[in-house]
Amino acid sequence: MSGMINHAILQDALNLPTGERAELALRLVESLDGEPSEDVEAAWAAEVRDRVQALRQGEASTRPSADVFRDARRRLAARR
Repeated sequence: MSGMINHAILQDALNLPTGERAELALRLVESLDGEPSEDVEAAWAAEVRDRVQALRQGEASTRPSADVFRDARRRLAARR
């Protein structure tokens, strides 16, 4: 079956409820990434700390995700 999709497995996956399909998709994508490197993990941890600190010090602000996604959809639609 090398290089070919097993259509029975694919159909079973497509018939899963939305949440389970999302979980399956996430796990499949994660399986492609391999093991995270310690350097990458440390860099992300530092980034999170910096962002939290910026928020606490009033140097950054947040926006509701609904607004962010709405704006992103508008930008994408304008490109078409």
